[in-house]
Amino acid sequence: MSQKIVALIACLLVATVASRAQTLPPAQTASPATINAQAPAAKVSLTLADALARAKANSPQFQAALTQLGIAREDRVQARAALLPGVDYDNGFIYTQGNGTPSGRFIANNGPHEYLSQGAVQQIVGLGQFADYRRAAATQALARAKAEIAARGLIVTVVRAFYGVLVTQGKMQSTQAAADEAQRFLDNSRKLEQGGDVAHSDVIKAQIQANDQQRAFQDAKLSEQNARLNLAVLLFPNFFQDFSLVDDLATAPVLPPIAEVQPMAQKNNPELSAAFAALEAANHEVMVARAGHLPTLVLDYFYGIDANHFAVSTDGIRNLGYSAAATLNIPVWHWGAIESRVRQAELQRQQAQVELSAAQRQALADLQSFYAEAETARAQLDTLRNSAELAADSLRLTNLRYQAGEAIALEVVDAQNTLTQARNNYRDGEARYHVAIANLQTLTGAF
Repeated sequence: MSQKIVALIACLLVATVASRAQTLPPAQTASPATINAQAPAAKVSLTLADALARAKANSPQFQAALTQLGIAREDRVQARAALLPGVDYDNGFIYTQGNGTPSGRFIANNGPHEYLSQGAVQQIVGLGQFADYRRAAATQALARAKAEIAARGLIVTVVRAFYGVLVTQGKMQSTQAAADEAQRFLDNSRKLEQGGDVAHSDVIKAQIQANDQQRAFQDAKLSEQNARLNLAVLLFPNFFQDFSLVDDLATAPVLPPIAEVQPMAQKNNPELSAAFAALEAANHEVMVARAGHLPTLVLDYFYGIDANHFAVSTDGIRNLGYSAAATLNIPVWHWGAIESRVRQAELQRQQAQVELSAAQRQALADLQSFYAEAETARAQLDTLRNSAELAADSLRLTNLRYQAGEAIALEVVDAQNTLTQARNNYRDGEARYHVAIANLQTLTGAF
């Protein structure tokens, strides 16, 4: 009979496993075909806002900061729950060897058979629980400030990479134009040599210039490709590269006066917020450690059955009832462990105070440095633009003078190089101002 039961149980287990295997979804693997299928089908045009949104979704550092914020939030929920009564429902059975009497061999038990089915409510009252909740709240504020630091740092990274691509694209265009201009100069010098108007040395100089400009164009193209690759890593989870960027280098935000920036930096600086939150958390950590010296009150309330029979009543006597207990735990001697925890917490608080002082000094220095950088970059834009315009006009006039026999080849080459450098400097200046604004906004938030 027992063998039949075992066989029946085995059959039921096999049938259960088979049925669960049929209902489980098939395992999914990230094959290259699947990854490629996730790529956008058409070319994507991105603004800076689009790039920032994509970077936030794909940055592991930023997502790690958000994860820590979520963990801190749940720690606060758990600390708050520790302040409230907990409710459990306990079920148990105790068997005691009998001794011929209703009490059984063990006098602590109510009988040979004891059934327990009770709802239990417990409340722990102590200073440590309240201090722990406040510490969790301060830790959440610290995590929130660190998440904001990560977000603003990511903005600077994306701004630098975004405008880095635009700058390299502009440099590639300017070097390509310079290469075309050098080729035209080479063709022109050859024609003039054939007519006997210039010496062969001019052709040689023009050929060297054309070679240099072609090599510069190749280097600029390589730099543009590398800049696009760096931006693609930031923005796309599947390393998608068929994208274009909206060029808004010429529409940089206006730099507000320093009098308006300073209040924003004092109010919205996440580094200072993180330092203040860390100090507050350290203060509450000291309170938690010191609470170890104080008594803790534990209140328990039970309602249910604790009887020799699992029934509401036995022989007309009602088994269902309640009991309550109060326990006051007074710490007396723990071999210096509590004092050691207090000293640890005080050392952490002292370090937090030092870091706060350093953060305040650094915030003042960063504000002045970032604002001066943005102000300088903004002031230089007009000069750089004017230099590019003058360089273009200078090249035009130099070419006319060379064709008229009033200028030498070296002047033309110098004018070409000056124009290319001026255009590149102007693009660098535009990107520098955007990055300077982004750095300043790490202290103040958006203007």
